Amino acid sequence: MKPIDRRLFLSLCIAPRLALDTLPPKAQRKIAPDFTLTDATGQSVTLSAYKGKVVLLDFWATWCGGCKVEIPWYVEFDRKYRSRGLAVIGVSMDDQGMKVVKPFLVQKNIGYAVVIGNEVLAKKYNLESMPLTLLIDRNGRIAVSHAGVVNKDGFESYIKTLLLEQS
Repeated sequence: MKPIDRRLFLSLCIAPRLALDTLPPKAQRKIAPDFTLTDATGQSVTLSAYKGKVVLLDFWATWCGGCKVEIPWYVEFDRKYRSRGLAVIGVSMDDQGMKVVKPFLVQKNIGYAVVIGNEVLAKKYNLESMPLTLLIDRNGRIAVSHAGVVNKDGFESYIKTLLLEQS
């Protein structure tokens, strides 16, 4: 069997460019389920503590190919927009926990908070496949939920739009 071309694979996995006008109105956005989990440094991460920030919440795993494509983008977004109010939180769904996640964080130079998810949290967010990435507005409401590899430019446009929204 002939291996699939990487560019073809990515074009099939990446969603079409997201249009700015497809963000749901604030009143139609649902509250993001809260959680408190421990990050790689042993600190508690509580989603509701990020109210007032735009949160990129990424469900991923070290073995997930699409996740490996997206993570460098999220590292870039974190560096680029943190000072403007973006917070990135990674939720690893690796069964082996921090044992496999910590070396991966170092290897990928991930400087944002990463926690280990669980089945309860997965059910709250309707996690059926990975990657699953959400953008949560400054009021703690889900503005975007995307299963599969995101379109980098489209997702960045969403981030910029949400950062301009007032609470």
